[in-house]
Amino acid sequence: MDADRVSRALTRIAHEILERNRGIDELALIGIRTRGVPLAKRLAQTIREVSHHDVPTGALDITLYRDDLMRAAVAAQPVVRKTEIPFSIDDKRILLVDDVLYTGRTIRAALDALIEFGRPKSIQLVVLVDRGHRELPIKADYVGKNVPTALTQSIQVHLLEIDGRDEVEIQES
Repeated sequence: MDADRVSRALTRIAHEILERNRGIDELALIGIRTRGVPLAKRLAQTIREVSHHDVPTGALDITLYRDDLMRAAVAAQPVVRKTEIPFSIDDKRILLVDDVLYTGRTIRAALDALIEFGRPKSIQLVVLVDRGHRELPIKADYVGKNVPTALTQSIQVHLLEIDGRDEVEIQES
């Protein structure tokens, strides 16, 4: 996906969110660090432009909730970043945002982390790319693009806010 396709996918997702939720009442966006955060902020901006209302946005760090934390590579130097959820998630319809959905393990960790902050009315999953190969029964509610991949491939998402450019690439491992 080039920058234009990333932008169009996010615009389409924002419209789908508004349509499916019948407005923005009780909605909040929470991006999973790292690339889910700018994606959540972009979705919030697009929703603001369409609906003329702000949607609360936060950032969630899942490092300590990962199921591979005790493995040597991760346990040696886990980088814990800041979770920033400056609003109550109680009774909110949370839109959990990430860049790539793969095995489902990141989302499982995010759900565990999120529940520590309260009891939302519902949690919906938004991903820019779904590459398949699920290990857990997790499915995205909103997908920018389905990209079937081989297990020998990886998806690299580059975002302007972090990488200086917007694009999605498939790479051979």
